[in-house]
Amino acid sequence: MKRIAIQGERGSFHDAASHCYFEGEEIELICCNTFEDVFEEMKKDSNVIAMVAIENTIAGSLLHNYELLRDSGMQIVGEHKLRISHSIMCLPDEDWSDIKEVNSHPVALMQCRDFLKRHSDLKVVEADDTAGAAKDISMKQMKGHAAICSKFAAPLYGMKVLEEGIETNKHNFTRFLVLADPWIAEELSQPSQSNKASIVFSLPHNEGSLSQVLSIFSFYKINLTKIQSLPIIGREWEYMFYIDVMYNDYTRYRQSIDAVRPLTKQLKILGEYKEGKSTIK
Repeated sequence: MKRIAIQGERGSFHDAASHCYFEGEEIELICCNTFEDVFEEMKKDSNVIAMVAIENTIAGSLLHNYELLRDSGMQIVGEHKLRISHSIMCLPDEDWSDIKEVNSHPVALMQCRDFLKRHSDLKVVEADDTAGAAKDISMKQMKGHAAICSKFAAPLYGMKVLEEGIETNKHNFTRFLVLADPWIAEELSQPSQSNKASIVFSLPHNEGSLSQVLSIFSFYKINLTKIQSLPIIGREWEYMFYIDVMYNDYTRYRQSIDAVRPLTKQLKILGEYKEGKSTIK
């Protein structure tokens, strides 16, 4: 059985991503309040794997999670892209006419803004977690309350789905990273069979330093799929660059890393893995 640490409750999108990625496998979820707690669970037990959201096609990157990943020393062993579809649900004996307040995570509320505009009579209250909102309503029997979360949560907490697919943008995907302690990472990811890598580095504050690195990747036919910069605290106008690359030839990819390393500072490969699948939940 795999033990998977996630931020949020059972029925959350982290839960859905975990079951999709490890489809057919027996898993035990470790539900955490914060992403910091997720990394702490991994530190306490090196066998614990984590499923961590890293970016959303609408809300953008979760910048703090990049820092947590780099500081933790954990490795990326896989990824999963989950289509985010929100539903609104309530207690089983209630209906639309009973609902006065809707609860959910602020990002989920933002992603359902058109729906909420159409129901402007509802009081909107932020919660720490999407599925956690449904759990609270169910456990505390909060009459007149509804939760916005994945329909995956409804049977877990005995809730009734009032409407599915209430998100404004139907092209709403979140990319999740699967993380593991380095000592078990290779058996989970099999780097030699990979086609994607995540890398972090800093650069000297010289003109053209980033373009030189990108030119080398281009020469080796390495496809840059994402670049994210974060400021280095205490060093004005210097940045850490997080990049994702795709490749068909593992040897050429490793050659490109050897070629860019002398031009960078603190270069670290965060993980080599297979490009993730996309699913809808």
